[in-house]
Amino acid sequence: QVQLVESGGASVQPGGSLRLSCAASGSTFGHPIMGWFRRPPGREREAVAFMITAGGVSGDITYVAASVKGRFTISQDTGKNTNYLQMNNLRPEDTAMYYCAASPHLKVPIASMTLGDFVSWGQGTQVTVSS
Repeated sequence: QVQLVESGGASVQPGGSLRLSCAASGSTFGHPIMGWFRRPPGREREAVAFMITAGGVSGDITYVAASVKGRFTISQDTGKNTNYLQMNNLRPEDTAMYYCAASPHLKVPIASMTLGDFVSWGQGTQVTVSS
């Protein structure tokens, strides 16, 4: 099993930045995909970004949703076993509960990964963007 704990959520002004962290513990073997999802108020959970954390993978290893492309970046610190979502130029529409997740299922292309493929979830961290 993989246990995930998110942190870094906060209330920020539009244009601000935050870095969300997802610390993983337990067995991460067999979970080659890490992802971030969010649930905006009154909306369903939606994908934000995915990445392949396993080594030896060629080609594109990350996916970022069009709504956040150019503003959000997903990365992995292998030594700390922690995934990060760097969020820049935040907008009010980015307000949501953000969840990290891990998947034992790898689909290609990575953009085809969907919510149902992720089986381990963190508790969520709230991001609020407002003036």
